[in-house]
Amino acid sequence: MKALLIDKPGSTRLIEKDLPTPGPKEVLLRTRVVGFCGSDLTTFRGLNPLVSYPRIPGHEIGATIEVVGSEVPATWQIGQDVLVLPYTACGACAACRQGRANCCQHNETLGVQRDGAMVEYFVAPHDKLLTSSKLSLRELALVEPLTVGFHSVARGRVSPDDTVAVFGCGAIGLGVIAGAAFRGARVIAIDVDDNKLELAQRCGATIGINSVKGSLHAQLQELTDGHGPEVIVEAVGLPQTFRSAVEEVSFAGRVVYIGYAKMPVEYETKFFVMKELDILGSRNAMLADFNSVIQLLEGGTFPVEAVITKSVSLSEAGTILESWSESPSEFTKIQVDFK
Repeated sequence: MKALLIDKPGSTRLIEKDLPTPGPKEVLLRTRVVGFCGSDLTTFRGLNPLVSYPRIPGHEIGATIEVVGSEVPATWQIGQDVLVLPYTACGACAACRQGRANCCQHNETLGVQRDGAMVEYFVAPHDKLLTSSKLSLRELALVEPLTVGFHSVARGRVSPDDTVAVFGCGAIGLGVIAGAAFRGARVIAIDVDDNKLELAQRCGATIGINSVKGSLHAQLQELTDGHGPEVIVEAVGLPQTFRSAVEEVSFAGRVVYIGYAKMPVEYETKFFVMKELDILGSRNAMLADFNSVIQLLEGGTFPVEAVITKSVSLSEAGTILESWSESPSEFTKIQVDFK
């Protein structure tokens, strides 16, 4: 069977692997659709601190059950389409003991710390499977990336009374926007690309701000009666947006950061104390986030076809990864269709 391998930064190739055999509590999955994540792009660029090479990427999965192990519950049947929770949890670290396995100290995510699903067949434990008879394989593969945004909204304790500003309208930022709107909040999308802002409004944003057209501070103040948004979620990863989140959020506000800044960030720390801010990180997602995203997609209001900007075959996956690296602003979500 074929797999896409990132053998070193800037280099990919198709390889042959043996067909795996599932254990008693595992299923053999035939890969149908896999999305490229931003973490796959940073792996290709040699900028992912969690990755060693060579690595098979892929953790945004829509797959079909081919074989079930002897101890797999009857809930799971051959021919069933599923998605996969791509994380592990040790059960013993401080995070796991607090019920926050999404940030397990020893987590290994498919395609990051261990080989992923950009391969024709792979095995997975049955307790990592989820499904929905109402979702297509493309939608199943879109669930995981949207959960990352939904989890950040949960971390920010977003409520219908909040105004939430979101820096960045890429795939993760759109998940934040959809998640905040799902909770009934008023959402302000911030980006430098008018096309992305238009898509953000289709995903649930009330208004979009192009931050290179006029003063961001003045516009946020006008939209919030001079208070600033109660919650700001940063989904860009630049020092200036990390700082701006702290500067623009309201007094007693919450700032949520997703992912890693591209370089060290210097802050005016007086805002932390003066505003009594909650500064929060957000990593991966919880089962509740997956269930919420499935509910959103089952509702049929999320613009799936507009968010998926490119679909390619496995043989084209390496080339499209290179194109994405060269022109990241041209793509929102890329999926690999295994047919």
